Amino acid sequence: MSTRIAFLKGHGTENDFVIVPDPQNALDLSPAAVAALCDRRAGIGGDGLLHVVRSAAHPEARAMAAEAEWFMDYRNGDGSVAEMCGNGVRVFARYLQHAGHVEEGDLAIATRGGVKSVHLDKQGDVTVGMGRARLPEGDVRVSVGERTWPARNVNMGNPHAVAFVDDLAHAGDLFTAPPVSPASAYPQGVNVEFVVDRGPRHVALRVHERGSGETRSCGTGACAVAVATARRDGADPAVTGTPVTYTVDVPGGRLVITEHPDGAVEMTGPAVIVAEGTIESGWLEDASRRPA
Repeated sequence: MSTRIAFLKGHGTENDFVIVPDPQNALDLSPAAVAALCDRRAGIGGDGLLHVVRSAAHPEARAMAAEAEWFMDYRNGDGSVAEMCGNGVRVFARYLQHAGHVEEGDLAIATRGGVKSVHLDKQGDVTVGMGRARLPEGDVRVSVGERTWPARNVNMGNPHAVAFVDDLAHAGDLFTAPPVSPASAYPQGVNVEFVVDRGPRHVALRVHERGSGETRSCGTGACAVAVATARRDGADPAVTGTPVTYTVDVPGGRLVITEHPDGAVEMTGPAVIVAEGTIESGWLEDASRRPA
């Protein structure tokens, strides 16, 4: 007899996710099953999937269980595993609040990119401590058609190539990943951000997310863009001793990114739970058997 599996749907600045609560890590969510759930025509639909597991129950998170009770087992929309998702962390935290596991205030969430500090405020925004950016050495270039731009290599726990352009339309359709060279800079693929200026410490972006295509928002991407823009503008908090804040417009809304003198990056933005329901386990089992 078929059983039902609970799910929810949420988004952060329109970067949307299927949420699957599974505290004891009892579900076998194969890449094919995740891709089927994220399919916008034949599944629930989402840029990615948030598998909600207690850290102590997941082999990749047990070492973090003393610091963070919950682990965000994040998957891209194509079923592949990702290190981090900034918008996903905010939505994950909102789910924990929605489910009664946490209240307003501070909490810690384990991710493959380490333990992230999160604050749920009374106004409804969620602030995430995104860790420190790494800026790998070496020249990187991004191309779309006959255009090519230098890009800044920024790692926020996952890899980004940030290119400053005159017009966001120059990014093309972003259905497929823009070519990035040298390929050796990103052996596991890369998220690519195209950025234009909107005003003082105010930029806008479009993004191709590795494994998902163009999305309405990318939290780690917004952080990478803020760090890259600060370096372009000569505003390195480690040098000036003063925090620097950028407003980053994404197609789905607005995020505020602050980098502190110690290198810590914080992201603030909304997170919304929009629906909940159940999945037929028989359908999920069939989806798991589909060829990749």
